[in-house]
Amino acid sequence: MKKYLSFFRIRFIAGLQYRAAAWAGIATQFAWGGMTLLMFWAFYQNGENSFPMTFPELSSYIWMQQAFLAMFMAWFFDHEIFESITSGNIAYELCRPCNIYSMWFIKNMAIRLSRMVLRCFPILLVAAFLPAPFHITLPPDWLSGVLFLVSIILGFLVLISFSMLIYISAFYMISSVGIRILATSVIEFFAGAVIPIPFFPEALQPIMYALPFASMQNTPFLIYTGHIGEIKALQSIALQLIWFIALMIAGRILIKRALKKIIVQGG
Repeated sequence: MKKYLSFFRIRFIAGLQYRAAAWAGIATQFAWGGMTLLMFWAFYQNGENSFPMTFPELSSYIWMQQAFLAMFMAWFFDHEIFESITSGNIAYELCRPCNIYSMWFIKNMAIRLSRMVLRCFPILLVAAFLPAPFHITLPPDWLSGVLFLVSIILGFLVLISFSMLIYISAFYMISSVGIRILATSVIEFFAGAVIPIPFFPEALQPIMYALPFASMQNTPFLIYTGHIGEIKALQSIALQLIWFIALMIAGRILIKRALKKIIVQGG
């Protein structure tokens, strides 16, 4: 366990060095969050039908999405992992006395968390002081806050577990660019990153909630806003746990099979 903590600490500290990029990211996320809110505000002001979320709920959802973007951004991948697979440098990592799946998993967690720490709190602080109804509010009660913390941790683990499958796919492909583009598009759409899932047709929502993508960021943010009740929140958290275990087991099985057939040429 100590060696994995060392990997986490090294990558986490390295990620904290990019402060200029973090400030640029904060500015971009404020602009994007503001434009998204204003777009929805136009629909809410001129819409004739009722909306599935109140605007304060939607506002909190969008600002939480922007604050934790670095944690849940589907398009981020560790290029060092892909490079090590395609170049053959993975041979050096296989010589280390540690499990390569666990090492990659920990390194991915560290770099995402380091970027999130730099961007999260400034966004939440400023969003809290925006005028109503464009500001972010606290969860409706303390239980929703606790369930949110549990859910966001599990959602993060589900995303990392799914990302590990993308890394493992590089063992079987000449180029991983195609699968990365496809995976990013699917995750962004079905995770509620583009449009919150409650805005989709009711007939499609059960399917979207059952997929692992909704467990990544949609579930914790809906719990935070109070859009879903306690019973449904507990059911959603249980589904997150099931997907995390299933994806992690699948990843470990696939990487074990891939490493049995790996051939590194050169000296």
